[in-house]
Amino acid sequence: MAYVHELEGHDAIEGLNRNRFPTLFEVLSRKTVAPLDLFSFYIYMRDQQRSVDYLDFWLDVSQHLQLCRLYVRRLHRSMIEETPDPERNSKRSSYMMDNAGEGPSNEKGDIMSDQRLSAFLRSGPGSRNHSPQNSQGSNQSHELQRPSLNLLDTPGDSSSPGQNSSTDNTQPRREDLRASAEKILYTYLLPGSEREIIIPQSILNEVQDAIEGPEQRADPELFDPAKDYVFQAMERDAYPGFLQNKGLGNLVPQSMMLRLIVGLISFFTAIWASFILIFLDKSRATRCWVILPFTIAMYLIFTHQYMLDPIIALLGYSEYTFFDFNKIREPFVRKTLNRRSVTVLVMFLLLTTAVCCLFIFVPGKRL
Repeated sequence: MAYVHELEGHDAIEGLNRNRFPTLFEVLSRKTVAPLDLFSFYIYMRDQQRSVDYLDFWLDVSQHLQLCRLYVRRLHRSMIEETPDPERNSKRSSYMMDNAGEGPSNEKGDIMSDQRLSAFLRSGPGSRNHSPQNSQGSNQSHELQRPSLNLLDTPGDSSSPGQNSSTDNTQPRREDLRASAEKILYTYLLPGSEREIIIPQSILNEVQDAIEGPEQRADPELFDPAKDYVFQAMERDAYPGFLQNKGLGNLVPQSMMLRLIVGLISFFTAIWASFILIFLDKSRATRCWVILPFTIAMYLIFTHQYMLDPIIALLGYSEYTFFDFNKIREPFVRKTLNRRSVTVLVMFLLLTTAVCCLFIFVPGKRL
């Protein structure tokens, strides 16, 4: 597990050096930082897309995969405890981890091949060589048997001598894999479920038959078609808007709407005050007071139009939720927002100066 966390940390550090926006897979794999991190994407899917169930399904399937990996590791540890001979122990554990997709061939980041893991979880029909009783019997033989794993009966399902029962309760069992797969099916996929997501009927039938059919599968590969479909849907329909919202801007819709309302009120107030001062033939020095409402109005309208508050962006902050600001940690996003902020500020100053000059220097005429 420490090796996994080390790889994830290494990927996150490498991600900070990329000179581009991250991909959706990098976001879902937690290889990004604010404001393009998984937490920001979750809030975006919940508050703006109103389709967080699709993201929750993808995350729950990923969690199911992690549960299967933990189960295989637990089975591996049980085999080591049951096999006292170091040479036989090494050979059997190497065979098991190789068939589970975990071994030297996968050291470069891919700790466990999903396909090999699924094949491993489906293997071992009819044989129960991995119960504690059978393990004791096999130890009496000098010939190394090819292990045929039946994961429905594993050493951890019953207490064995020298095995801590408290550890057993905290480790995943085969029943946990079944319960996890069924929960995903009944929560997200079946018609009328609590958080139903829309997927093609052919994919739904395939997943349902795999879980409820004779095979009663619980391996992570059975969700691959649905997971791929949901990923492509999020990548096509949600992720571009997320990048535009968080990668090119730093405001949430509620803040933008408030800025638009206040900006329009300030703008019409400035126009009204300007015409009054002109038709009362007030001096240009007096008319300079309209600079204040025009500046507020233009700034707020610009921030709404570009979904960007340039001053807040130059200070290095982005808005997560309404008036909740957090530091921008993604270097490429920070550089992009700084460039856009300078451009927005220049346009804002030019337009505000032009409008103010128009209403200040126009000749007055008392009616």
